[in-house]
Amino acid sequence: MKAAVLIQRWYRQYVARMEMRRRYTWNIFQSIEYSGEQAQIKLYNFLGYLMDNFNPTSTERNLISHIFRENEVCRDTEWERHFCYKNIEVPEIYSGPRLIFPLTVEQVAAMVEAFRNKRQLHSRYVLQLLLETWKLLRKLPNISRISTCHSKEITVCGDLHGQLEDLLLIFYKNGMPSLERPYVFNGDFVDRGKDSIEILLILFAFLLVYPNDVHLNRGNHEDHIVNLRYGFTKEVLGKYKMHGKRILKLLQKIFSWLPLATVIDQKVLILHGGISNTTDLCLIARVDRHKYVSALRPPKKRTQYPVSQSSVDLDMEDDLSGTKNNQRRVSLIKANSFGPRDGFQRRSLQDFSGRVPRTVDEEIEVRRRQSGFIKGGFSHSQGDLNNLAVSSASQESTDTADTTVEEWKQILDLLWSDPMSQNGCIPNEVRGGGCYWGPDVTQDFLDRHNMQLIIRSHECKQDGYEFCHNRRVLTLFSASNYYEVGSNRGAYVKLGPDLVPYLIQYQASSMTRELTLRKNVGKVEHSALKVLREQLFAHKSDLVSAFQEFDKDKTGVVSLNDWATAVESVLRLGLPWRMLRFQLATCKTPGGMLDYQEWFQELSIKEPQMEHIDQGLLETLYRHRATLETIFRIVDLDNSGFITMEDFRQTWKLLSAFLKMEITDEAISDLSVTIDTNQDGNIDIDEFMEAFRLTDKKSRLERGKSMFMGTTTDLTKLEGDPNI
Repeated sequence: MKAAVLIQRWYRQYVARMEMRRRYTWNIFQSIEYSGEQAQIKLYNFLGYLMDNFNPTSTERNLISHIFRENEVCRDTEWERHFCYKNIEVPEIYSGPRLIFPLTVEQVAAMVEAFRNKRQLHSRYVLQLLLETWKLLRKLPNISRISTCHSKEITVCGDLHGQLEDLLLIFYKNGMPSLERPYVFNGDFVDRGKDSIEILLILFAFLLVYPNDVHLNRGNHEDHIVNLRYGFTKEVLGKYKMHGKRILKLLQKIFSWLPLATVIDQKVLILHGGISNTTDLCLIARVDRHKYVSALRPPKKRTQYPVSQSSVDLDMEDDLSGTKNNQRRVSLIKANSFGPRDGFQRRSLQDFSGRVPRTVDEEIEVRRRQSGFIKGGFSHSQGDLNNLAVSSASQESTDTADTTVEEWKQILDLLWSDPMSQNGCIPNEVRGGGCYWGPDVTQDFLDRHNMQLIIRSHECKQDGYEFCHNRRVLTLFSASNYYEVGSNRGAYVKLGPDLVPYLIQYQASSMTRELTLRKNVGKVEHSALKVLREQLFAHKSDLVSAFQEFDKDKTGVVSLNDWATAVESVLRLGLPWRMLRFQLATCKTPGGMLDYQEWFQELSIKEPQMEHIDQGLLETLYRHRATLETIFRIVDLDNSGFITMEDFRQTWKLLSAFLKMEITDEAISDLSVTIDTNQDGNIDIDEFMEAFRLTDKKSRLERGKSMFMGTTTDLTKLEGDPNI
């Protein structure tokens, strides 16, 4: 009996240790993910600040102006001409799927099978499929309303994030979309995973075949600015080198036309992020959703190009031009002042959109007719008419701006918000966009709209789903193994006429089924700690300064509590550093103090051999690697993967302005000379970023040691296990 009690106690302690490790590992991944999203939004706001305030002819402005030409208001026929696929030949040797429109379910099934076998759809068919999708989406309402009475069950899927394995597994377990098997896909189809474009093509194809039974909601990653950082832009340009830019441009328009929410039986609301205390479904139902090409900031007043050169024409010139000399565009609008720099977080991007405008005479004639001034020979002077037009336009502009900002806040909350356990509604400062809303906000919203459940996605959950707010909010995440193999399950939910959620969990990788609990937790933990060590090393100089604040006598050592406080003050990740110190800080002196210089050696991060490069510049590169790559992608106007030496220097100037730090021309020149090994005056973006990737020198076995492991028996097995 005593032995049984001891075994039971040991097992409970073992499970508790595994759960503790699993939770702090999860916190590491999630904190770093949200920190990256916040950095992306800050960068976007900063670039918008440059557009709003810099001189129209400034070099920095010209570098980034093309990403702000979002809201082109041209005739649909002009855009269809721009995206025309008919002049693209399909070679006879092409062995992938061939599409004939209108699509049939057999063609779509064949395309799914081709993607399963790693075959690629030809760019002609990609453009044709996307163009048909764009035409269909323009007819759909902002909020799709569906009913369970036409089928037994409706299946709802959460984030897929480019993980084709998960989508194929869902279809295998649940069946493909059909008249009897409707689906709702709740946004974030792209980014992070390697098969984002294939997932989009599959979902769009099923939408065309079953327009009343397949429903797609927009997510926060259906945004071309977010795609620059998280991989979708790079994926498309890598797979479709010839026509990738046109595909991305068409997808940009498609994303803006995706519906914002779905309602089942008037009782269940499905949206990607969440709600706020101001969410108004009536307002959301009537917004012009396609104006919000990027949901990060509201659109600005559109500017006009001359009639002879519309924005479509400019885009077509870009596609036809093979050099960068023709890529620079100068804005035709005057710089505006929007207050101090600290206030740019919530201001909009300056829009460089073009439209086919009226001439001055045509505009005045329209104003004359609208104002009723042409009556029985009664007329006003040209100056009076001009003043009238300006006054009317000014009032209309103010009203429109207020409405636009209110609409934008509604959409931003829908795509970016997260639930919290406390009552109330506060800004979501962790992600940098949307809000946190509490149970009271949920209850009030559901009562006002006579609903019973909100299904949302947007957050990775270890079990693939999570209920909160008294089971009135369900978070659904369908991308399994999101952070690492074994890190989380995926899930989807089925709703019948009774609207009771029936959840199905899965894990796409067979590797996880072969691992024990300890091995699985250990593998994910290894990956998380590796990422965290790189973060710590990238902030070395700031950490040293923080340690020295506690080390007034310059002894070179600090207490472990001071170490934890200093690390959090620098990284601001909200992690349990006192718990993690046993994983990250093992080099203690006899008095229980930590030698922080020796600790950086213990981190075991292998730096690239760049001794002659300014160390401050290198550390900036390590720390803001993703931000720098995003700027590179923006500056690479022709999407060739190469930038000129001058653009390289200007990129660093933009980064230094964004970070409010000084980077000398000499340091940038030394770095550019080092990277341009063949001296052709161009820099390969991918090679540059790979050259400065921090690598962890610890062996897999050493990385597996944990204070929470009761024994080391399994550690010796890990070294020879090919799955670890």
